[in-house]
Amino acid sequence: MASPRPAARTLSRGDTGSFLLFIVAGVAIAVWAVISSAATIVAAAGNRDVRVPIDFLDTVAQAPIGPDGASVPVELTGAVVTAPSLPLASLWALFLSEGILAAAVVAVVVLLLILCIGILRGEIFSRRHTRLVVAVGIVSLVAAFAVPFFHNMVANGALAWLSERTYDRGLTQQIDLPILIVVGFVAALSSTVFAVGDRLQRDTEGLV
Repeated sequence: MASPRPAARTLSRGDTGSFLLFIVAGVAIAVWAVISSAATIVAAAGNRDVRVPIDFLDTVAQAPIGPDGASVPVELTGAVVTAPSLPLASLWALFLSEGILAAAVVAVVVLLLILCIGILRGEIFSRRHTRLVVAVGIVSLVAAFAVPFFHNMVANGALAWLSERTYDRGLTQQIDLPILIVVGFVAALSSTVFAVGDRLQRDTEGLV
């Protein structure tokens, strides 16, 4: 008669060290995200001289890179503008964008740290871990959509304020669809791998 397979698996020292480093890096990333977003919100809270990074499409600018500093036309893909102030809706969009970014990073890090702790305890594939991976995918997708959406509101508000509403807002980039597709694909693939792994593990354990 075959003996039951142990539910827990022992990781090598190298694997354990890698996961511990991952946990430390995750905590550092979460702290950095919170500090960075908080600093941006505090800097913009007074709504005076707000620095706004903006992406451009099909926009030509002059750069002093010719002979003796002569201006040469270049295609502008990104710049940081300083708006004297932002419309109230754009200001709140900035707060929401930074808040969602920080919250999403912290949530993803916490979920992945819980997953790492479970793996360190010897549990790799399980329904609990599958739910954690699915949750990470959902949070990442929401953030990948919401953060650029609100940031675009900030950029359009700054451009409208600076140009007195004469600049074509259609030239600013919207949500990056390829990134959304990649995030969605990775999330779906990871969830499928853990779900299939959990099912195969339960089926195998039922045979011994």
